[in-house]
Amino acid sequence: MGYFVGLPLGGAAEKDCQVRFGKNMTFQVETRAPHLPAEWALQSGIQLTWPHAGTDWTYMLDEVQECFVAIAHEIAARETLLIVTPEPDEVKKQILGRVNMENVRFLKCETNDTWARDHGAITLLDADGVSLLDFKFNGWGLKFASDKDNLITRRAVESEVMKGKYVNRLGFVLEGGSIESDGMGTLLTTSECLLSPNRNGQMNRVEIEEYLRSVFHLQRVLWLDHGYLAGDDTLARFCPADTIAYVQCKDADDEHYEELHRMEEQLKTFRTLKGEPYRLLALPMADKIEEEGERLPATYANFLILNDAVLYPTYRQPENDARAGEVLREAFPGYEIIGIDCRALIKQHGSLHCVTMQYPVGVLK
Repeated sequence: MGYFVGLPLGGAAEKDCQVRFGKNMTFQVETRAPHLPAEWALQSGIQLTWPHAGTDWTYMLDEVQECFVAIAHEIAARETLLIVTPEPDEVKKQILGRVNMENVRFLKCETNDTWARDHGAITLLDADGVSLLDFKFNGWGLKFASDKDNLITRRAVESEVMKGKYVNRLGFVLEGGSIESDGMGTLLTTSECLLSPNRNGQMNRVEIEEYLRSVFHLQRVLWLDHGYLAGDDTLARFCPADTIAYVQCKDADDEHYEELHRMEEQLKTFRTLKGEPYRLLALPMADKIEEEGERLPATYANFLILNDAVLYPTYRQPENDARAGEVLREAFPGYEIIGIDCRALIKQHGSLHCVTMQYPVGVLK
């Protein structure tokens, strides 16, 4: 059910809103003017871009595919799952009998890698429907090839796997994993990602912020100037009810302690549009995981929000894994909280959120 109310936005004319009560009873407000929805907005489904022998996963393909099957199982049990792969028949063999095939859709497409969060479409919603914004993905600042991944969104729209207005934004480099929206006009991002000279080096901070505000119809951008995790930048996430879940490091001897402490202090200075402090929920710092002397980016902030569940990465650390689940239950009351072993994913410097992209209602069939 829904109720329509007026919402004053920063002194501008009032804009209609819809208040929805889903089956998890989460209170959701969605502006009907063009807006970038929060990740907990009602979804039509999730995209996974499947690992294959032509990706960097080739040396551990069986291990990572098992992780993807576990993720696919939980998603398809609840909503539509779009699998992008050059080998749909091979993937069908892997998931048959283990995943609800009625909810699975395939897009046959060549891919460089598997990071759907960063090469997937970013969706804008308004009263007229959805717009699928296709930004340029340049392999995290020209570190890896991304030519095939940059074609996925256009092909998904052309094949009608995705519904919506295709919007070419390939002149601007933007990874979906570098931004967080509260659905009400505030964007959270990091200086480390968006100000990298290998992304949009021709633009300064003011110009980039003006661009984001214009494209996403934002009221403001909150910049995180601190925070560091070897190999990953997923450190702070918007949650419902003016909440931010973030990674907290308590070990002063940890290489991440100083930067994460500074990030925590900066988060305390942030205010909502009402001028109130955010409710901050601290996720535990995972114990050090190394491979061949390299520290891997195990972060519990790399969780995925579904319509009625939150999938979060676990790292075979019972105490930390359990504590992270408790924090997420506090952040998402009424949601089912499900842990998935993601030790395989961090070997390529990502985790559960990084390999997925959610699409709001109206995008996936």
